[in-house]
Amino acid sequence: MEHIIIFTDGGARNNPGPAGAGAIITNEKGEVLKEASKYLGEQTNNWAEYEAVILGLEEAKSLGLQKHKIEFNVDSQLVQQQLLGNYRVKEPGLIKQFARVRNILDSDFPHVTFTHVRREYNKEADRLANEAMDRGV
Repeated sequence: MEHIIIFTDGGARNNPGPAGAGAIITNEKGEVLKEASKYLGEQTNNWAEYEAVILGLEEAKSLGLQKHKIEFNVDSQLVQQQLLGNYRVKEPGLIKQFARVRNILDSDFPHVTFTHVRREYNKEADRLANEAMDRGV
């Protein structure tokens, strides 16, 4: 089973504000399989971080990667810890986002882990999220 790494980032300018999400899917050799970005309208940065994970999952599914071992690298410790079950999700808007991610994982992706990475190791996903915000403004 091939190891897939997905880098995601979401952000919002002025929080809440114009928001974007970015995702990069690579194989274990670091070769880029797919890049994606999406403008999200007016949202919070945490909502956008969840949407970036959803974008990564949707793109992975479009590539037929559901049965692969997938490691998400996210720079939001809050989202990572919530998805691992270590932090409760309290914000009503994030409860829906959390549920969307869990539903996709439960139905299609049995081998997923979430790793927190520092922002300097997530520059390309950040670039995609910012490009999406620029497109929307």
